[in-house]
Amino acid sequence: MISQGPFPAYNSMILWQAWHWAAPGLFLDSCVDIIGGYAVTPHSRPYMALIKGKEYCGGALIKENWVLTAAHCKIKVVLGAHSLSKKEKEQQTFKIARPISFPCFNNQTKENDIMLLQLQQRAKINRAVKTIKIPNTDTDPKPGTKCQVAGWGITKNQERTPSDILREVNITIIDRKICNDQNHYNYNPMITMNMVCAGDENGGKDSCDGDSGGPLICNGELKGITSFGRAKKCGTPQYPGVYARLTKKHLLWIKQTIGGDID
Repeated sequence: MISQGPFPAYNSMILWQAWHWAAPGLFLDSCVDIIGGYAVTPHSRPYMALIKGKEYCGGALIKENWVLTAAHCKIKVVLGAHSLSKKEKEQQTFKIARPISFPCFNNQTKENDIMLLQLQQRAKINRAVKTIKIPNTDTDPKPGTKCQVAGWGITKNQERTPSDILREVNITIIDRKICNDQNHYNYNPMITMNMVCAGDENGGKDSCDGDSGGPLICNGELKGITSFGRAKKCGTPQYPGVYARLTKKHLLWIKQTIGGDID
């Protein structure tokens, strides 16, 4: 997740992408660990990608040489990882050939926080490394829908160290009207139709710093990408996690960019 910050917006997407790729140090709170979750069985989420840079992010392998993540995540991709510290035999490490942000990404409003990373080589698909299916429809998950999000992010707001192992948490979709009211984000930023809110009405379950870019899975289907929340307030009822929703325009862009079918 990313904290709110006064970063300038650029009208030229080409200029923005060049600046964004060249300046990784500017995004000090750019990545979001799992609050109130549980450790997953090693390599049981074979689509998960670990993205290493100044900080950690997550992602999802959607084709042998393409990873879907948040627009502020980049640098190096590790597939087949469960542990951050151990060199596991299942791990495959890749340099990024091309980072491609969704053309309408706005770093101030967090709108369209989606990026595709083209890997320099194709991943070897096996038990620990598999692709995840991109949906053909953009059904908006209804409030109350049960979802999961996974990552290597921090597990406590007071401790700013990432989890050494992949963790996952069960969260629930929250109505946008609630997320935008005065007791929550209060339109700062606005939670739009391109985003979904998810967490727990009592708090304690959330994605957090280091989880950005990871897939939001609802009823077994990829529906969004971990985007942002309030820095140092992960898991609080007032600020549930916000996820970039995969709308029809995003799905069409993914298909056109990576080539071929997405199902």
